[in-house]
Amino acid sequence: MRLSVPLVFSLLLAGILQAPASLPAQQPQAFTLSGDYPVTHDPSIAHQGDTYYVFATTSNPAEGQLPIRCSHDLRAWKNCGHVFRQIPTWIQAASPDTKALWAPDISYFHGEYHLYYAFSLFGSNTSGIALATNATLDPESPQYRWKDQGLVLRSTGKDDFNAIDPNIILTTRGEPWLSFGSFWSGIKLRRIDAVTGKLSADDTHLYSIAARAKPSNPAPARPGLPADWQAIEAPFIVHHAGYYYLFVSFDLCCRGVNSTYRTMVGRSLHVTGPYVDRSGRPMLEGGGTQLLTSNRRWVGPGGASILLQPQGDIIVFHAYDAVTGKPALQISTLTWQGDWPHAVVGTRGESK
Repeated sequence: MRLSVPLVFSLLLAGILQAPASLPAQQPQAFTLSGDYPVTHDPSIAHQGDTYYVFATTSNPAEGQLPIRCSHDLRAWKNCGHVFRQIPTWIQAASPDTKALWAPDISYFHGEYHLYYAFSLFGSNTSGIALATNATLDPESPQYRWKDQGLVLRSTGKDDFNAIDPNIILTTRGEPWLSFGSFWSGIKLRRIDAVTGKLSADDTHLYSIAARAKPSNPAPARPGLPADWQAIEAPFIVHHAGYYYLFVSFDLCCRGVNSTYRTMVGRSLHVTGPYVDRSGRPMLEGGGTQLLTSNRRWVGPGGASILLQPQGDIIVFHAYDAVTGKPALQISTLTWQGDWPHAVVGTRGESK
């Protein structure tokens, strides 16, 4: 059939005529970073105005809690302060051995920015997730002030979950949900009240959405960890092309050049699951499609945060310098091939 020129033009606009299958799929690209990007752990990214902001786990408590880095182009980064000068007094009273606040997650809903973060002791599930809010991320604004909103959720030694590594996902109906978890029985999900930012009173169910499968020959228990210590943690959920995608970190962080973190992903039609990987294996049974793994330059890529934006989606994460073992911020474009995400670990960076 021969098509008229106007009809061809209309079909092109409508996206009906597709590129030949032989054309290569878009490949993800790693960003080359400069400035104050080293020693960034568990990054969470947001964009306001002409500035990108990355929040991270506290690296030097003497300088402040929950450091903030900022950039105008995602490449050159500088330190832009801290959320708190010191740990809130109520956390000091509830968890006196806590010296640093962990794994912040930044989101925007109900007219303000919400920063969820964790306090705990390494290897313990006596933990908590807390909340701070702000009208703006711009430190030059007269409205800039972080407000401590207190406790959101706690876990104790009697629980089979660990209340750290929070992440907020807004559903297609604008409902906030909090995913969290590390080790123990895996990744959990709770409904959040959009007005208060705290746990919903309408839905009090604790949903399980991902876990590691118990090995047939379990390794010996490690101090402070459950016997089946194969790790899953650091959840992050986004909605894309009709699916909710759950990103998690498998294995072990925080061991410098010996870190074995890798980033995995699965998806579901519903925010509460069930999530499955690309082969159809449920994430509650140890499933997960590998997205990021170590290379010769950077090891243990994990603790990821995703920013979906019209100009191109990105994923930010930390990885450990293969020479020094120090963590640093990493950024890759996030491309979607067959409705599954793809990203890369960079091959450049400083060794100091």
